[in-house]
Amino acid sequence: MNRKVIFLIIVVIVAAVAWKPLSKLYKEIHVALPDYPQTKATVWLDQKLSKQQSGWFYHADQGTRTFHIPYEWFAALERPVVSPLLWSTVGDFNDPTYLNKYGFIIDTIEPGKPSLPIGFAHGGPMLQDSGEPWLNPQTRKAMTGIGLTCAACHTGSFTYKDKTVVIDGGPALIDLYKLTQGLGVALLFTRYAPGRFDRFADRVLGADASSDARIALKAQLDGVLKQYKEIKDLEDKAGGTYEGYGRLDALNRIGNQVFSLDLKNPQNYAAHAAPVHFPRIWDAPWFTWVQYDASIMQPMIRNAGEAMGVTAELNLTNDKKPLFSSSVQVQTLYEMEQMITGNQPTAESGFTGLASPKWPKDILPPVDDKLAAEGATLYARHCQGCHLPPVGTKEFFESKRWLPPNTVGLRLFDLELIDLKHIGTDPGQAEGLATRTVAVPPNLGITTDKFGFALGEMVEKTVTAWYDSQKPPAPAAERERMNGDRPNKIQAPAAYKVRPLNGIWATPPYLHNGSVPTIDALLSPVSERPTKFYLGNREYDPVKLGYHTEELANGFEFDTSRPGNSNRGHEFNDGGGDGVIGQKLSPEERKALIEFIKTL
Repeated sequence: MNRKVIFLIIVVIVAAVAWKPLSKLYKEIHVALPDYPQTKATVWLDQKLSKQQSGWFYHADQGTRTFHIPYEWFAALERPVVSPLLWSTVGDFNDPTYLNKYGFIIDTIEPGKPSLPIGFAHGGPMLQDSGEPWLNPQTRKAMTGIGLTCAACHTGSFTYKDKTVVIDGGPALIDLYKLTQGLGVALLFTRYAPGRFDRFADRVLGADASSDARIALKAQLDGVLKQYKEIKDLEDKAGGTYEGYGRLDALNRIGNQVFSLDLKNPQNYAAHAAPVHFPRIWDAPWFTWVQYDASIMQPMIRNAGEAMGVTAELNLTNDKKPLFSSSVQVQTLYEMEQMITGNQPTAESGFTGLASPKWPKDILPPVDDKLAAEGATLYARHCQGCHLPPVGTKEFFESKRWLPPNTVGLRLFDLELIDLKHIGTDPGQAEGLATRTVAVPPNLGITTDKFGFALGEMVEKTVTAWYDSQKPPAPAAERERMNGDRPNKIQAPAAYKVRPLNGIWATPPYLHNGSVPTIDALLSPVSERPTKFYLGNREYDPVKLGYHTEELANGFEFDTSRPGNSNRGHEFNDGGGDGVIGQKLSPEERKALIEFIKTL
């Protein structure tokens, strides 16, 4: 028997011995993802943005460092799977076709431009928690950041037969928790799976890197794994409701990042108690208040808070550096807002920024015009009182909800707020903002312990620090303009706002927490709505208006009995009562109303 055969036998024996404990570990911590059939084409609808504008929006750096690792690591990681041939490669983590399993959309809007999935941005130099640059141990050059942008959560898609349809500004179908979990496991396997660290080091440092550089890289990796474990321990201790595909407890996550992780105060970490369905963002820049509970007025506070929530670097504890200094890219946030906003809407021009999507009759079945006309009458009777006349009509632009011009001539749209008792939907998001408190050290100058108001002050101080750091500092007039010519006002009403329904057909699932899978179910009595269904399916149902809900292997089973997940309220039913907003609709009336909704 020659030496090569003997060596091969030894390798197989060692692999077999090592495989058993590793496979057990893998079963305990691996990330189970759905398998999706590939479609033949991806289609973008006409929403008044050019391909170049959309492509920029998808990847413009907002200063986020979502994953606590440099881009150079992200590009070098292998997937969080273990091969029976322990030393073999298992594919790149950053492969868009793999990240697509987490719900991230493969970006092919500009062919020939290889890129990350929609919503990923490669940023500038990255800092460690100490505030020092994150250096490559071999080259001593600064490594760069990788993070999510608002496009990650606010770009929707669905499949129909052999096509994928992308909806700019629509709700994403991502699972951010699974992505973070997958990265954690990938890092763990990089550290301990045979051969994987060496391959990782070769890609990050270079194949000829010194042993000292490899040791230093391993120490950096140990530090990141420790950080991941600390965050995981905080989440496990806090408990809460799992969000799943298409949802995020956004405000609580922002609060956890800023008041617990950035402030290094574990006591400020709160459970995920009120997951919400990612909202559609077209028209939103013209609303006086945003968020489902109408809690934030100023566009810059909303956008900078989002960037801080997906882990922009923020100094709240190091007195040797300016407090509130951050990696938040305020100029980029302003430019994004301007692109989506467009000019003052009028009856003649309509909304000129990001437009809501129109029903694609060349992809989905055509609208039945006769049935839609019947539905228009039902809409006027049952929906228009709250949701207003259809956008684009003269009646909509004559609505008294358009306010008089403000000091710079902007006419904003003041949406109606519906109190929780009347609308009857899950109160978790509104109540959580009103009741959560945080502990903040006096040196930061925050004047309240009420979470929502403290967050508004914290974000304003961070944005102001950016304005002050410019050379020369940004003048007052420029600050007002970049802030959207609106003050930093925060409120926490026991209510949810009601907005126009243009494009609503493309934004499943429904209600603010995503607890109702289709428009058909939303128009039905609560007793007829599913109490459990699956999220993660991508195929669109053009009859009921929503994603398919059948069981999906490794998808997310939505359980409406969980806290924050109630599917009650906004009900059409006889007898009245809390949450009943109109009389019961017959199946024929629901069908006609759905047909009209397709035209909005």
